Amino acid sequence: MTVTAPSAPLALTSGQLPRFIEPMVLVGVAIVVAGLQLLFGGFNIAAWLILTAVLYLIAIGVGSSIVENRRKAVDRVVRGLVTAAFLLAVAPLISTLWTVVSKGLAVVNLQFITQVGGTAFDPDTLEVVATAGAWQAITGTLIITGIAALISVPIGILAAVYLVEYAQPSNPLRRAITFLVDVMTGIPSIVAGLFAFSLFSLIVGPKAFSGFSASIALSVLMIPIVIRSTEEMLRLVPADLREASLALGVPRSATIIKVVLRTAASGIITGVVLAVARVVGETAPIFIAASFTDNFNANPFEGPMQTLPVMAYTAYSFPGQDIDASQAQAWGAAFLLVVLVVIFNLIARIVAAVFAPKAR
Repeated sequence: MTVTAPSAPLALTSGQLPRFIEPMVLVGVAIVVAGLQLLFGGFNIAAWLILTAVLYLIAIGVGSSIVENRRKAVDRVVRGLVTAAFLLAVAPLISTLWTVVSKGLAVVNLQFITQVGGTAFDPDTLEVVATAGAWQAITGTLIITGIAALISVPIGILAAVYLVEYAQPSNPLRRAITFLVDVMTGIPSIVAGLFAFSLFSLIVGPKAFSGFSASIALSVLMIPIVIRSTEEMLRLVPADLREASLALGVPRSATIIKVVLRTAASGIITGVVLAVARVVGETAPIFIAASFTDNFNANPFEGPMQTLPVMAYTAYSFPGQDIDASQAQAWGAAFLLVVLVVIFNLIARIVAAVFAPKAR
């Protein structure tokens, strides 16, 4: 009879690395790589970041596989890769925002916002004096974007209501509208500007620069966004709500207005505000359709108009005699444009919270 030695008990749990091992390893690897770079010829931040990331993933993967197990090692390595990809994607955004804010804040003040910028001839000194100001660009941006929203929002919402509530999936008109919306979503913005300028050139002649023409160009870009966002929100409304309303004898039009649209109001308004924030920074279509001017013009139906994105582009690309002043004005316009987009996004979040069905 053979007696076998008792086998070692199976471990129900694996080893565990210390809780803060990942930041400790990252800091240690960063210090070692920086020291080696300084020792062998100089510090390069790009090479330091790349070598630190690669050596950290190797170190944490090997250490976790030895102390813990292969599954946890793979989990830590993949988590490190995802974090590195996130930081790589966010770094350009942070760098851009930091550059715009740091250079824009040095220019933007109450006087810059409230006065009209431009150049004027000083007869005393016989010099052309440049005045920094963005009031004409702020006014033009709000007027052009507001008219574009007034045109696009009703068309987009009504088209989405037709696609979701009335048109059957096999309806040829529904297929045609869906196809055209897909095409319009992907067209370059400069094509919309050329379309608006060509249209108004045929109507009013060669001097077709106007704020209304630019609004038509922005409407071409806004309408497909509004249709898509509204269509998705309407599809999220439960069919039980429609059926319950129709079962009570409520007409279909009243059901759509009082039940479907009210239920989806939060998402629809959010999509509209985001569509406005999307087109408010367009440069090419406005530059083609409305041109640019340093004079104050609040009439969208006559003469060129200035907007913040076009002001930033022209001040940086076509500077005046004082190049530094022109570039500073461009950074100020860019900063105001970023602030405007942030305001629109905050409005979208507030509206979504206020009009959400649970909030009511």
